Amino acid sequence: MPGGPYITPRALMAGPGAANAVAAGQAWPLLGTARAFAAIDVTTVQGAVVTALMTRPAYDTALICASPLTGSAMDQTLKTLGVAPPPFAGLDLTQPRIMGIVNVTPDSFSDGGAHPTAHTALAHALKLAEEGADILDVGGESTRPGAAPVAPDDEQRRAIPVVRELANRGLCVSIDTRHPTTMAAAIQAGARIVNDVTALAHPDALPLIARSNANVVLMHMQGEPQTMQDDPRYAWAPGDVFDMLGARVKACIAAGIDRPRIAVDPGVGFGKTAAHSAQILEHVALFHGLGCPVVIGASRKRFIAGLSRNEAVTDRLPGSLAAALAAVRSGAQIVRVHDVAATRQALAVQQHLGFA
Repeated sequence: MPGGPYITPRALMAGPGAANAVAAGQAWPLLGTARAFAAIDVTTVQGAVVTALMTRPAYDTALICASPLTGSAMDQTLKTLGVAPPPFAGLDLTQPRIMGIVNVTPDSFSDGGAHPTAHTALAHALKLAEEGADILDVGGESTRPGAAPVAPDDEQRRAIPVVRELANRGLCVSIDTRHPTTMAAAIQAGARIVNDVTALAHPDALPLIARSNANVVLMHMQGEPQTMQDDPRYAWAPGDVFDMLGARVKACIAAGIDRPRIAVDPGVGFGKTAAHSAQILEHVALFHGLGCPVVIGASRKRFIAGLSRNEAVTDRLPGSLAAALAAVRSGAQIVRVHDVAATRQALAVQQHLGFA
């Protein structure tokens, strides 16, 4: 419900210690059996933002005593947090997956014009696949702050040949679009995933996806690309985003799109200040309460420079890796990135150090 309580898992752990803590009643399971969390932030927003930290034993005691901080809705959320999501677009999510960015645009914020033709974009996409991308996210329209809209015909002329060739090679392809006609063309060309920054807001989008077998990534964006960074405001960014995405998940299910076909993306940098984006990343684990895989796209975004020393786009790899690693430690199943090889290496080391 709007205003909370919002439940963010804390004191995260992985491996045998996680299972032992759950068995001992000291932690809750997170996303199956390999992870756990020993505490929760319980955040309410009623004028002011109030957060209380509770451990598993304290929660169980409060539940027995009928504390106002506990109840059936929270208990259901904790159960949802413990369930491992099924495969998404044919991909097992017990390990983090990398979505490689393939922009066939002249004006994307990071690599606009770098791959302006189907031929160059295809070569780039195949390089990303070789580096370890599990999903190739092809886009023909920039939705960077201030970007002008692109006609769907132009978007399709740029993106669909790349989608078709990648799908014909057996690769998992996503189409990054907010236009239903482009969604339909991409699905026909073999795209398994529709990645929509508007969370299927167009009235034709929901029935289109429902009629197809495609999976969908619902992203949060406050406002429109042209103006979204002018003055974004939230009561509490993580909670407001959670509520919007929850409403869109319900709309999808009501339209006939089964939950296993749905993933959510809180939209780092889309209608959010650097502080808002940092709050979202701090509370990534909150979004597991929606019962869908969580996608995080922080790669090279402006908030990194805002939290650091105002670095140029080309100098934001360290911050991009830090955000991706933090998101995966919080259980994010998919990270959307430009630098696939570097991200794959960082995730491999993190996993071998015991941080799943």
